[in-house]
Amino acid sequence: MKKYVERTPVPSEIGATLQSYSPLVRGLLYARGVSSIESGEKFLNPNYETGLHDPFLLKDMDKAVKRILSAIKKHEKIGIFSDYDADGIPGAVILADFFKKIGFENFINYIPLRNEEGFGLNLDAIENLSSEGVKLLITIDCGITDVKEVTFANKKKMDVIITDHHLPHKILPKAYAIINPKQKGDKYPEKMLCGSGVIFKVITALIEEGKFEISPGWEKWLLDMVGLATLSDMVPLLGENRVLSFFGMKVLQKSPRVGLVKLLSLLKLNQQTLTEDDVSFMITPRINAASRMGIPHDAFKLLSTKDEVEAGMLAEHLNKKNDERKGVVGSMIREVKKKLESKELRNVLVFGNPEWKPSLLGLVAGSFSDEHARPVFFWGRENGNGSGTTLIKGSCRSGDVDVVLLMEKVKDVFVDYGGHKGAGGFSVLEKNIHTLEDRLNDAFRELVKDKKDVEEIHIDKKLRLSDVNWETWKEIEKFAPFGLDNPKPLFLFENIEISNVKMFGKENNHLELKFKNGSSKEITAIAFFQTAGNFPVSLNVGNKINLVGTLEKSNFRNFPELRIRIVDLF
Repeated sequence: MKKYVERTPVPSEIGATLQSYSPLVRGLLYARGVSSIESGEKFLNPNYETGLHDPFLLKDMDKAVKRILSAIKKHEKIGIFSDYDADGIPGAVILADFFKKIGFENFINYIPLRNEEGFGLNLDAIENLSSEGVKLLITIDCGITDVKEVTFANKKKMDVIITDHHLPHKILPKAYAIINPKQKGDKYPEKMLCGSGVIFKVITALIEEGKFEISPGWEKWLLDMVGLATLSDMVPLLGENRVLSFFGMKVLQKSPRVGLVKLLSLLKLNQQTLTEDDVSFMITPRINAASRMGIPHDAFKLLSTKDEVEAGMLAEHLNKKNDERKGVVGSMIREVKKKLESKELRNVLVFGNPEWKPSLLGLVAGSFSDEHARPVFFWGRENGNGSGTTLIKGSCRSGDVDVVLLMEKVKDVFVDYGGHKGAGGFSVLEKNIHTLEDRLNDAFRELVKDKKDVEEIHIDKKLRLSDVNWETWKEIEKFAPFGLDNPKPLFLFENIEISNVKMFGKENNHLELKFKNGSSKEITAIAFFQTAGNFPVSLNVGNKINLVGTLEKSNFRNFPELRIRIVDLF
C-alpha cells in the first residue's frame, strides 16, 4: 500500500542560507543534500573546468598512461575489449576516437557476443586477439573479476589494463594496471562513475601526459558518448556524474556523429531539444538491442562511422533489430500470460523456457514486475559452461523487495548471482531450477515479515493546476538531466476535476486526461501504457481526483507543450 507524504520542510537556518533561490528550488536542493550556496551553485550550474577531478587521483593511472603511451610510441598492437551494452560500447567508441585523433591506427575493437560469450573477458577471445598480434589489452566496463582470463592473457605475453567500475571481488586479476575507483586503496573522490566515465578519465590523462598535437578542449566532443553511457547505466547523477551528464546532454544536442544524427532523424527526434528521456527510452534500447540480437559491433559502427551512407543503413538496421527484439519479447510475454492463467499468483514468480534467450529476459521480467508488483525471475538456457552440464541463466526484477537480498537467502541454489535492489541476474544448474520458485517464496516470507505494510513515497510539493506554467518549468529544468538520485520532482494535485478522458497512440494504449486550470486553458496529463482501469478511482468527466505526477515539456511535432506525466491517481 502506498502513502504519499510531503517532504520535511527546509529547516529555517538552511532556508535562510538558500534564500536567494525560490521556495521550490530551495526544497529540491535540500532534498538532494544541498545546504549551502556554494554546493547549490555547483549543482545548478555545473562547471566543466572545476567540476571534474584530476584523473591521476585514480589508483594505477600513472602506470596505465605510461604503458599506453609506450605502446603508441612503439606502434604495438592494442586490443580494446569492451562490454556489449550502452555503457561499454560508447566507451569503446571514445577510445577509438582518441586513437584515431592522434593518428594511431594499430588497434582492434573486440565486443563479445552476449548470448555466446557472456559478460567479461573469455579465453577464446584472448586467444584470438593474441593470434592477431595484440600486445596490450585494454578492457572497458569489464574485467575486474576475470582472474583466470587475465592470467591466460599474461601467459600469451599480453599486458592487460583493466578499466571498470563494477565491484571487485576479494582476489583481483594480475593485470598490468587496474583503473577502478571502487578498488581498495583508491582515493578518487567519485566512486560511482560508469564504465565510459572511467575510460574518459584515462583519455584525459593520456592527453595531459602525451602532449599530442590536438586542440585544447577537443576531448569535450567525447562527452556525447560519456553522457549517453552515464544516463544509460543508471549511476547516480550527482557529483562528477552530474557534470558529465549535464555537458553530455549539451554535446549530444549538437553532436556531429552521422550515425547518431541519422538515428535521431529516423526516430523523428529533434536533436537540438533532445532530453534524457529520449536517450533512455529511444537511443539506449537500440544500442542494447544490438547485443540482445547478436550484433553488438553494429552499434559500435553506428556511433563511430563517418560515412553517411553506412550511417543511414546502420540506423535503419538497428531500428529494425529493435523492432524484432520487441516482437520476440512480445511473444515471450504472451506465453507467460498464458501460463499465468493456470498458475497460482505467488509472492515471487518464476518462469522459464529452454528456448528463451537470456539476453531478453530482463525486459520481460521488468514488464511483469511492474504489472504484478512483485519479484519475478525469468530463465533461459545457455549451453557450454565448461563442465559438460547445462547452465540456466536468468534475470530478475523486484516489486518493492531487494532482489539481491532475496537471492542471498537462497545463495546455495545459485551458481552465480548479482545486481542491485531493483534488478539482478543469476545462473543456476538445470537440476536446481525446479525448486527455485519454492525456495524464493520461502525466502520472501522471511524477508518481508518485519517490513512495513505501508510504503511512504515523498512528494516534493503540492501544486495547483495554475502552477503548471512555464515559470514553474524554468525552476524545474535547472535540475536536469534527471536520473538516479536526482529524480524528477514529484507533485501532488488535490481534488482536481476531470474535463476530458481519452486513449491515444497508434494502438490506443496510452491514457490522456484533461483538467481546467481555473481559466479557459486546459492542462493535459498523460500516462503511457495505462488505461483508466489501472487506477483505483473512477475516471469519468466531472469526477474530482488526486493526481501524483511530474511536469515535462513535450516537443511533439516541434510544438512545445507543458504537461503532467501521471505517476498515480487516487
